[in-house]
Amino acid sequence: MPDLYSVDVPVEGTSTGDLAAGYAEGLRRVLVRVSGSRDVLANEGIDGLLGNAESLLLSYQVVRGDDGQDRLKMSFGAVGVNQALASVNAPVWGANRPLTLAWVAVEDGGSRQLVTGAPGGADPAGNTGAPVTSADSWRQALQSAARVRGLPVAFPPAAMSEDRNLLSEIWGQFADRLRTVDGAPEHDAMALVRVSRSGGQWRAGWVFDGMSMNDGESTVTADSRDGLAQALIDRWADRYAQRYAVAAGDVGDLPKVDIVIDGVQSVADYGKAVSLLDALTPVKSVGASRVHGNTLTLQVAFSGELEQLKRYMALDTRFVPQEAPAAEPAPVPSAPEGTGTGDDSAFGSLYPVLHYRWQAAPTVTAGPAADDAGDARQAQP
Repeated sequence: MPDLYSVDVPVEGTSTGDLAAGYAEGLRRVLVRVSGSRDVLANEGIDGLLGNAESLLLSYQVVRGDDGQDRLKMSFGAVGVNQALASVNAPVWGANRPLTLAWVAVEDGGSRQLVTGAPGGADPAGNTGAPVTSADSWRQALQSAARVRGLPVAFPPAAMSEDRNLLSEIWGQFADRLRTVDGAPEHDAMALVRVSRSGGQWRAGWVFDGMSMNDGESTVTADSRDGLAQALIDRWADRYAQRYAVAAGDVGDLPKVDIVIDGVQSVADYGKAVSLLDALTPVKSVGASRVHGNTLTLQVAFSGELEQLKRYMALDTRFVPQEAPAAEPAPVPSAPEGTGTGDDSAFGSLYPVLHYRWQAAPTVTAGPAADDAGDARQAQP
């Protein structure tokens, strides 16, 4: 989840007081998202952090929303926020979070609908020009709630919406049968959810499957669709955070990152990659390496913020940035004991994962070698 520390909130204007209120509200939301619990807002010392929210900002911008409302878009420093949470004895939930496939069946007015992902050609909000269905509204409500909590959630493809047998399996919460459904998105865990309405109340009952979280049905109720979606996602996020968040005492003074480098063909490549990283100004140590085939994984401790480290690495063209694979192996086991076991240990890691491809011969580029990296120097061949 790359945007855990970014948020935007409505503001009344651009005065000093308006902006200060916006900074505090933005940090409040980020603290909940990163700690994994709304209870963090009751911790002693939180008011002091919120009153000094501006000091944790990396960037901000005031923009005019489509509704004419001013919105304050902010990015907070991950290192600063993590250490701030540790200072008030709150846990920190890392950026590597399990992806939950949500099988959601909604019963309303005597009929049932399957909540699916946006149809082909739709924008992220599911807008296609076609009338918005009840299932569309539920998807949008759940996606919005998931963004608030930084929880990755996927839905089955729209092509499954007419499968009445599938709806029955979800309503009956038959997880064994749903594990083998063709065309289901990749996921780490499943949630089988049945939503119904009685009078003025919505009710959601669900069971988890996977991640060793199979412990019977849980329920929440609310007066509105948005309220139920938020209550449901809150419960899921709380549950994951209880398992994977790192205790305050385990948040070290220096941030760390797992760097996965593909294309390492030889011992010489291995040594060169390690020495180049070790020579970068922000890097304090390089260790905990693992080699699997042509893939090298290193744990790097650094000073400053992660974006600064990435800018330094960008100065050497032998490190070619890559997108994270859809299903990556667990990085170097760096989390404290007890935060995760087996193949889900990556989710107990506080550290993010950066992916690069090794290019043994550096690319020669014209023009200045560095700009916003300050006094960075090119790593020598």
